[in-house]
Amino acid sequence: MAAPEVLWYIIPREGHYPWEPAGRRPADLGYLQQLASTVERLGYTGALLATDQYDVWTLGSALAAATGPGFKPLLAVHPGLVSPTLLAKMALSFEHLHGAGRLRFNVVNGSTTQLREYGLNVEHDDRYRLSAEYWSVVKRLTSGEVFDHRGEFFRLDNAGGSLRDLPPLHEGHIPLWFGGSSDPGIEMAAEHVDVYLTWGEAPHLLKEKLERVRERAAAYGRTLRLGLRLHLIVRDTEEQAWAAADRLLDVTSEQTYARQLGGARGEDGVGWQRQFRQHGGRVPAHARELEVHPNLWPGMSLFRPGPGTALVGSTQQVIERLKEFQALGVDTFILSGNPLLEEAYRVAETVLPALGAGSR
Repeated sequence: MAAPEVLWYIIPREGHYPWEPAGRRPADLGYLQQLASTVERLGYTGALLATDQYDVWTLGSALAAATGPGFKPLLAVHPGLVSPTLLAKMALSFEHLHGAGRLRFNVVNGSTTQLREYGLNVEHDDRYRLSAEYWSVVKRLTSGEVFDHRGEFFRLDNAGGSLRDLPPLHEGHIPLWFGGSSDPGIEMAAEHVDVYLTWGEAPHLLKEKLERVRERAAAYGRTLRLGLRLHLIVRDTEEQAWAAADRLLDVTSEQTYARQLGGARGEDGVGWQRQFRQHGGRVPAHARELEVHPNLWPGMSLFRPGPGTALVGSTQQVIERLKEFQALGVDTFILSGNPLLEEAYRVAETVLPALGAGSR
């Protein structure tokens, strides 16, 4: 198998278990720039910058300025919160200031409740129609086109005319990365995105989903790259890894469990629902009670938002599971581990060489 592309994860909530105040460490600008420089030096091809405490554009620019061309930020962006023309201007400005080919968009459709906070009132299926229209416009704008547009959600006159002084620095649009498990989400991905992302699931479930994605993309005459977002709890031995997972359960407060599980029950995203079904909202006495496939643990979603599936095991076991996912067609991994800085070293020194990735 060809070596996969491997990205790391950068978020200001850093520490051994940052969802709890006692498990956090300070993560100021200097620390985050150190983390980004480390990620680049270790041979990861960039990092996902999720929507969290800081605005991703501010954080992405700060990290890009402190790193070289090998660090390619993947910025999480909600479609529709800013005009497509303004987003294209932001993207082209980023590339002119920080270098061609470094920027990538992680399309985040969000939830109905989340988007209402920003004044965007669209229901689940409507979000995907809005997203499809929005990103089709952004792709044309970041490719240097000038055009008029009349759509369901946007009406643009002379779109791109104001961007003539910011021509694209490479052929094609800013790449789109996206994950969606519902039928509308898969359809939108098949028609518009470049890299389809998914959270971790048992291989037989993931195989079924990826086959649907390939089939729908082929209907549009397209082939997508396939990416997987996973947390890693990797240690020298399997026993040490599961002990580390048990430790996370032990240090998590009842308030965190109640907040996370209560919020997850109300999510309307199919991906969230698929993830929630893996543990059913049950907090086990021992982490391994939730193992849904060898070394595959959905327990991270019990206490932190976003992707909640981890690989838990020895170095060799984690490598075997990643190769198992590669055999399904996955060519890109977005990985993380807590703390982000120390685990970036651990994974780069133990796991990436066996995949043919990284710099070691």
